[in-house]
Amino acid sequence: MQTQSYFYEENNWNAPFDELLDSENTLIICFGSTRFEDIKDGFENLISTYKKSKIIGCSTAGEIYDDLVYESSLSVVIMKFEKSIIKICSKKCINSENSFEVGEKICNNLFNEELKSIFVLSDGLNINGSQLTKGFNKVSKNTIITGGLAGDGADFKKTWVLVDNKPVSNYITAVGLYGDNIHTAYANGGGWKKFGIDRMVTEAKNNILYKLDYEPALQVYKKYLGDKSENLPASGLLYPLMIKEEGYKESKVRTILGINKQEQSITFAGDIPNGSEVMFMKATFDELVQGAKEAGDKLQRFDYKNKNATCIVVSCIGRKLIMGQKIEEELEAIKDILDDKINLIGYYSYGEISPLNDGTCDLHNQTVTLTLFWET
Repeated sequence: MQTQSYFYEENNWNAPFDELLDSENTLIICFGSTRFEDIKDGFENLISTYKKSKIIGCSTAGEIYDDLVYESSLSVVIMKFEKSIIKICSKKCINSENSFEVGEKICNNLFNEELKSIFVLSDGLNINGSQLTKGFNKVSKNTIITGGLAGDGADFKKTWVLVDNKPVSNYITAVGLYGDNIHTAYANGGGWKKFGIDRMVTEAKNNILYKLDYEPALQVYKKYLGDKSENLPASGLLYPLMIKEEGYKESKVRTILGINKQEQSITFAGDIPNGSEVMFMKATFDELVQGAKEAGDKLQRFDYKNKNATCIVVSCIGRKLIMGQKIEEELEAIKDILDDKINLIGYYSYGEISPLNDGTCDLHNQTVTLTLFWET
């Protein structure tokens, strides 16, 4: 595998393109500004140079290039595979309620006996990430599935995903990687700690939470946030929910996508099952950096040393809001662990997709997830 990363900002690319990387078996992944007009010229340069390549991408809450974080830019990685096969599938998601169906259809489209992994990029607002991953899992529980939900800074208004080289909303795009020569490593880390009392979900439907301990959910949340509740839903990113769901050994973290003042309800990026036990979470700067380091350490169980590889970081916007100007320290913690030969790019998201400890794909929130691709 040949790999090269590029970065576009203020109408300039950081280096000339290597046109020899263009092929039918080249995958290009782009992470860019929600305001597509900021990066439109650079993107058109890209697609006019790499006419044969397959291109996917999404909007972000911050673009990652190497161990730096940018906004209003375009971060790109190009991977030319020598022996592995790639295939892209895109489907429209009308609303969050058909997320399971869309996940199932995409995985059915991509699945065959040679499929080794899937990397998925999804609309960040009109989606139920939990149901999307469950749709994938119904088709194939043994496939490594990673990726994330698109972002829109802290505005929560509009996200885009590339479909046929055009930025569109309400779509999910996934790429399948095939053959015995492709390898995918994955890891995730958090750093959040619980505070306050444990509460019970007494009314919820899919990813919409109505009541906690029989009290209106938004009212309870505002009580915890105090003055910060005026800035919901963005301020809710600082205090996600951890869920203990019956039948699952691992707890999951869920983050806010929106609120409904009339219903006093909260919409999350993934399911909030009735009867589950939840608790509020918070984190310090040092704890979040440690979570990122733990993710990097987990990659050491994979044999990627001395390979030309690409590491894609998908980290949550909530982490970015808490860490502020020090956000790059979580990237530095990861980079210090990885080989120098590895291209590091990624983005800040509204939800992260990565396997649980048992290998089953699921939606994560407020985590940093790592996906490493290399070929032998």
